[in-house]
Parts: sequence; C-alpha cells; structure tokens
Amino acid sequence: MVVVHAGFGEAAVDYEAGWELQKRTHARRVDDGIGDTVLLMEHRPVYTAGKRTEALDRPFGDPGAPVVDVDRGGKITWHGPGQLTGYPIVKLPDPVDVLAYVRLLERMMMAVCVEFGLATTTVEGRSGLWVPGAPDRKIGSIGIRVSRGVTMHGFQLNCDNDMGWFDKIVPCGIRDAGSTNLSQELGRPVTVAEVTPIVERHLAEVLGAAEVLHRTTAQLGV
Repeated sequence: MVVVHAGFGEAAVDYEAGWELQKRTHARRVDDGIGDTVLLMEHRPVYTAGKRTEALDRPFGDPGAPVVDVDRGGKITWHGPGQLTGYPIVKLPDPVDVLAYVRLLERMMMAVCVEFGLATTTVEGRSGLWVPGAPDRKIGSIGIRVSRGVTMHGFQLNCDNDMGWFDKIVPCGIRDAGSTNLSQELGRPVTVAEVTPIVERHLAEVLGAAEVLHRTTAQLGV
C-alpha cells in the first residue's frame, strides 16, 4: 500500500486541489498504472455536500468556509485543520461490496481509537464511528464513491479540530446526535501528526497490505 502525505498544517490542501489529485490517482489505479494508494491530508476549512444533502442540512448565511457539492455518497460534513482526512484509492475485489468496504474503514478507525484508550461503536443505519452517550457523538465520518471498481473519497477522523464548525450545519444530516474529537474525549491534545502513523498501520491491516510505502505525488506520476 502506497501512502502519499499530500499536505498538513501550513501546507493544508484546498479541497478542490485534493479532489483533482484524487481523480488523477483514481484514473491511474483504474488503468493499473499504480497499485492501491492512500492520500492523507488536512484540508483548509471547507464544507462538502454529498449527493443526499438536503437544503435544511446546509449552513445558513455565511458559514466562513466554502460549500462544495461532491459526487460521493452521504450528506454534508466539514473538513479542516485538526482533522485527518484519508482518501484510499483502492481496487475492490469482485463482486464489489461497498458496504463491506465501509465496514473496513469503520473497523480501522475504531482500532485507532482503541490505541488511544477510547471506546467507540458503530450505529445501525448510520455510517461512521461514534462515541456512545446521551447523545451519541460522531468522531469519524465516511463518504465514498466507487467507479469502475476503484474507490474514491473516504474517511475523516477528528483529532484536535475546532468543533464549532459543525454547529453551522446538520452534520451528515443527523439531527439527534453530536460531534466530537479525540482531544475533547481524552482531555488532552491529540494531533493529526500523532494519529497519522497509527491510521496508516491499521488501514494496511484492514486492506490486507503487507507493507506501507511512502511516496510523493511526483513519484506516483499523478
């Protein structure tokens, strides 16, 4: 499994640039020009609206960040600093089982949280990862697209991001739950830099990759 660190911190990636990188990487993977590749990054603040986003889910007035309509499943969410966003560009086995792939990503994020001492759960009928409580609090989200047998978009895990951004939308269209991050739940700063290698290791495990190789986009030719 090849991992590309596309940009973090001061080098956080504009969403549109990250999306174009996904598209180029996806095209190369479809043609078998490269193997399974995972793009990891932080984005500059942005709201992305999946194909099932409803008008009432969207922010009212000026949310302080652009809203971009995208071709993944799911509804609206936020990306930005302090949140690790991952885009696995992987070829799924035949017959393609999208739900099974989503469950792999959930299991990966759950294993990451376990390493930090945080118990999480999945919720029937709701994708992503949750901290149980009253209400349940979403800590990791998943929104994917599969085209020609190869995945796009992916997951986001909240680390030490400003949770106020989620107050301006109905995250993932869910009105009876909250949002949270690792730092808030653990009572200490948990950074994207701290979380990234653990995500890489567990992602390799659930995808059945024997090793993780780090490459740049130039080395991939995308």
